[in-house]
Amino acid sequence: MSAVDKAVPRRDARSISEIVNDERFRSIFYQIIVAVAVIWTAQYLITNTAENLQARGMSTGFEFLSSTAGFSIAWSIIDYEAGDTYFHVYLVGIANTLIVSFFAIIATTLLGFVVGVMRLSSNFVVAQIASAYVEVMRNVPLLLHILFWFTLSSALPSPKQSLGWLDSFFLNNRGLYVPAPVPGDGFDIVIIMVLIGIAVAYGVTVWATKRQMATGQRFPAFWTGVGLVVGLPLLAFFALGAPLTFDYPALKGFNFQGGADVPRAFCALLFALVLYHTVFMAEAVRAGILSVSHGQTEASYSLGLKPSWTLRLVVIPQAMRAVVPPMISNWMNVVKNSSLAIAIGYPDLVAVFMQTSLNQSGHAIEIVAMVMLFYMTVSLTISAALNYYNKLVQIKER
Repeated sequence: MSAVDKAVPRRDARSISEIVNDERFRSIFYQIIVAVAVIWTAQYLITNTAENLQARGMSTGFEFLSSTAGFSIAWSIIDYEAGDTYFHVYLVGIANTLIVSFFAIIATTLLGFVVGVMRLSSNFVVAQIASAYVEVMRNVPLLLHILFWFTLSSALPSPKQSLGWLDSFFLNNRGLYVPAPVPGDGFDIVIIMVLIGIAVAYGVTVWATKRQMATGQRFPAFWTGVGLVVGLPLLAFFALGAPLTFDYPALKGFNFQGGADVPRAFCALLFALVLYHTVFMAEAVRAGILSVSHGQTEASYSLGLKPSWTLRLVVIPQAMRAVVPPMISNWMNVVKNSSLAIAIGYPDLVAVFMQTSLNQSGHAIEIVAMVMLFYMTVSLTISAALNYYNKLVQIKER
């Protein structure tokens, strides 16, 4: 061994102190500890719960979903009869929840943009009306909104004195009655043409945007898209001999028969959800518009753009970067807050599955877990879709 080897000792392995002080090692070590703790806690809770349920003679598992549900549901958008399975009840609850949430989200978004722009109006009366609407609606709990509109709907006239429109739409204290579409042979082709029109309209919009960015020339993509989405299905509709008829409601005896009926609980819930969540959407829109530099507006005016064009083509596209994040939360809140429908007897998922089905079957853990899974799935889907859109509208650095 040389003198140099004797003077410099070999370090084939790091000392314990070096390993302990290594940031990467500590990070991995703590993650393993946390993962083990979580797994052990989950295993303990599951085992302990199963043992307690078995000791009380309560069965566990999801076999009950194939059992017969011995109750009827007042209203559903999919076919259901007393005696169907609990899983079918679960699907009915999901459908009823999604239908009211869908219409509430659409109406909330559209009305929210209108109210948000109104709050920034130079017209004093318009701005104050919008401001008063926001302050009143957001300072009253949603449950009281639902109860108020449901109670108010009971003051509507009876079926014989229904409020009618065009002898086709009738509103009374039992609900709303509208014509029911009855598709005929070939109507599926019309639906296919609608989908084709939407796909082509999207392609035209993308092409028009790229063309405008490259040449500065505008193309009427909006009206072209409207023509495609509406025109193609109409051509197919009349070419196939109008394969769609309507079943109109008619008063027979003490109630309406025929058509489609929408219960007043649905109407009250939808009205309350829209009026309540619109104010939060409006505030998000107002904040988004205020985040756009006033110089953008002045520059567009100097180029000769009209105020309406400036708002639609310059301000709103830039404001969407600030509007989308709170809009995600607002849409998710619409879906989750629809569970308050249980207060007025609307047969949503919570009412028909987590209440009636739970009381009959006794499978509380499984039912609550399935309901939680549904709301979590819907919320994550909304979040993922809007986050994707948010990435598209964000400023991209070059």
